[in-house]
Amino acid sequence: MTAQSYQRNDWVIYRKQKSSVSPGPRASDVHAAGKGNTYRYVVEKYWVVEEVASDNKLKLCTRRGKRHLVDADDPSLRKARWWERMLYRGRFEAIDLSSPVAQED
Repeated sequence: MTAQSYQRNDWVIYRKQKSSVSPGPRASDVHAAGKGNTYRYVVEKYWVVEEVASDNKLKLCTRRGKRHLVDADDPSLRKARWWERMLYRGRFEAIDLSSPVAQED
């Protein structure tokens, strides 16, 4: 998707790859990494579009107020589907775009 496909306050889901010795309950696609000491997995993050930049970048806001700058055509990013908007409504509504800016890339 391009940046023009997104608008401020759109609800999006970002599939973030993580690694740890014990995946959490929301982890999916879990695989043993390397020599089996850790696991690689994916966690879905529920974020809101705060700003659409002209260079095909999106500034996304998390529930805890962190900001991420992501390419609009990142394959890990997509708009929330209608049923996800209903099911995870509380996670999206917990995001306050007026909170102080904390930057994380």
